[in-house]
Amino acid sequence: MKNIFFFIAFICSICCIFAQSDSVQNVIKIELHPLKLNKSNLNTYITIPLVSRSETVTTSTDITGEFWDNTNHNPYREVIQKYPLEIEFTDSTFASPVPHTKVVTSHYGWRRGRPHNGIDIDLVTGDSVVAILDGVVRIAKYSRGFGNVVVVRHYNGLESTYAHLSHINAKANDSIKKGEYLGKGGNTGNSRGSHLHLELSYKGHPIHPEYLFDFSDKNTIRAQRIWVTQKWTHARFHNSKRVSPIKVIKSEDEAALLSLTQQPKFYVVKKGDTLYGISRRNHMSLARLCKTNSINQSTTLKIGQKLVLEP
Repeated sequence: MKNIFFFIAFICSICCIFAQSDSVQNVIKIELHPLKLNKSNLNTYITIPLVSRSETVTTSTDITGEFWDNTNHNPYREVIQKYPLEIEFTDSTFASPVPHTKVVTSHYGWRRGRPHNGIDIDLVTGDSVVAILDGVVRIAKYSRGFGNVVVVRHYNGLESTYAHLSHINAKANDSIKKGEYLGKGGNTGNSRGSHLHLELSYKGHPIHPEYLFDFSDKNTIRAQRIWVTQKWTHARFHNSKRVSPIKVIKSEDEAALLSLTQQPKFYVVKKGDTLYGISRRNHMSLARLCKTNSINQSTTLKIGQKLVLEP
């Protein structure tokens, strides 16, 4: 019995110290059952200090202060960005945007004479779509090309776009956690079947998603610090029908050197042009010209169509 008494007395003394502190304004007071000691009753109380929520919550980096636009997909249109870009991650993994094995049906790259600035992941209409990283919703609305679309800005400046949704379950300016539900996959907007079109961009520059993330079942981010050259921000360097060889650049010096490499050129199709004539004039084999542009020798050319010429 004496041991119980001393234990209660010790607890009370500790609680009293906290209760008398100037920083604690509210307490919970608990009355214990009376104890008999030396034929006298001892009424014992325990006071527990309350800590307000504001004292335990830390503020996150404000990512909504600059170029925050709830309407336009690219608010950085007037900004000239210098290369290489540096992107840092605090996570080593990302959340799969779909709840099943990810099957990429179309890669980042040149497709039908136009840039495809994201990857298409197969899904069934109604499948859940979640955020790949923590962030804040910048756009959640219908867009003519993207259909129902959600754009999330993450705390390292990267933005992720989830397009062609059948249902949106987020609002602009909502804080979102990694893996949190954004909506249901679908086939809205300019789409040829149910799929998730996922884009990644940094300050308005679309980045090859498979350069930053491993879309296997591992869901790993390829490095904590990644340098991005123009090769990984321009679809003309890649073919949407095949996987691009990935070699992550982890140093600024290597990135600066690679940024000096020769850039590919475009050819704009004119009236009377043929694939054979274009290949001859630009010193490329016909087979190579077709493979680079994901077309074949019988493809009908359109005036104004852009063809990529290898450097």
